[in-house]
Amino acid sequence: MAEKAVILDDKAIGRAITRIAHEIIERNKGIDGCILVGIKTRGAFIAKRLAEKIEQIEGKAILTGELDITLYRDDLSQKNPGQEPLVQQVDIAHSIKDKKVILVDDVLYTGRTVRAAMDAVMDLGRPAQIQLAVLIDRGHRELPIRSDYVGKNIPTSSEERIVVEMTESDSTDRVTIND
Repeated sequence: MAEKAVILDDKAIGRAITRIAHEIIERNKGIDGCILVGIKTRGAFIAKRLAEKIEQIEGKAILTGELDITLYRDDLSQKNPGQEPLVQQVDIAHSIKDKKVILVDDVLYTGRTVRAAMDAVMDLGRPAQIQLAVLIDRGHRELPIRSDYVGKNIPTSSEERIVVEMTESDSTDRVTIND
């Protein structure tokens, strides 16, 4: 795939995370009763950065967790050499019962990842509410799912691909659109 354009550089990603953090605090009238849950892998990195920014703003930590939704996927596209689904751990040390769970992911596309994440969350307990924060919303929904917090809306064709790179896994921060 050929890189077509850089959509967000490291500074733009930082600004988007700062804006989303402020929106989360404002919409929820603080962070009491909230938990950020990052969808592995890059959603977990974004959730960690959001948590750090929220702590800077509010002066106290927000509850966090990570979620692997592999077994909840309806396509199970990631397989290991034995053709079994790759399963990573769920790392949510806090009860989600009656909490406002804010799912965090890198790209919202068809909505299938978010649907799988909601199923996984519901298996852990019944939250008061589920909200969604994404760095990129590229459209093309197959399910009636929308994000509550968006870093950037990027209209794309279904042939294009959005690539999110994060320092934690890719040694750089940027978002590109590729052909």
